[in-house]
Amino acid sequence: MSAGSARALREGGRGAIFATTYRHDALGELTVASDGEAIVGLWMEGQKYFASRLPQPFARNDSLPALVQARSWLDRYFAGVQSDPLELPLAPRGTAFQRRVRGILAQIPYGSLRTYADIADQIAREDGTRCSARAVGAANGKNPLSIILPCHRVVGAHGSLTGYAGGIERKLWLLRHEGVDVGRLTVPRRGTAL
Repeated sequence: MSAGSARALREGGRGAIFATTYRHDALGELTVASDGEAIVGLWMEGQKYFASRLPQPFARNDSLPALVQARSWLDRYFAGVQSDPLELPLAPRGTAFQRRVRGILAQIPYGSLRTYADIADQIAREDGTRCSARAVGAANGKNPLSIILPCHRVVGAHGSLTGYAGGIERKLWLLRHEGVDVGRLTVPRRGTAL
């Protein structure tokens, strides 16, 4: 993906934030937030960095078009449809580097895995900017659009399930849902994934 493709994810505005909830049997309650035009967040109950960088409280609005569109996208995703994240109006807040990493996340195919190092190498190749796998991991961990921008499809070196703001069990559930053979992945005994 070129740097231009990452522009599909615009920086979110700073006004009021509207939200709706989406209940999933295995993952719990999901909160989807919008700035009125685009989706700025999707978090799982109890997720690390929940609603980070957004003014609170959210105004409940189940009929806002962007939120209705997000709920429909989630219905299709959970039914096994491989929907494109960029069909949604997305505007996650964050640094330019975080938005660059999120642009790459949007391009990871359903049921596929990438490593943090793969993404760092891609950025170096395409942008001429060196970065570390650790920097990619930090940006990935603060992804405010869980599931939609599939940070769950990123693993550590040698298939280690390092870090997931929604929790390791949810990451495994999402990967299994997409048909990934999780038997070849490893759970670290200590660290950020636990």
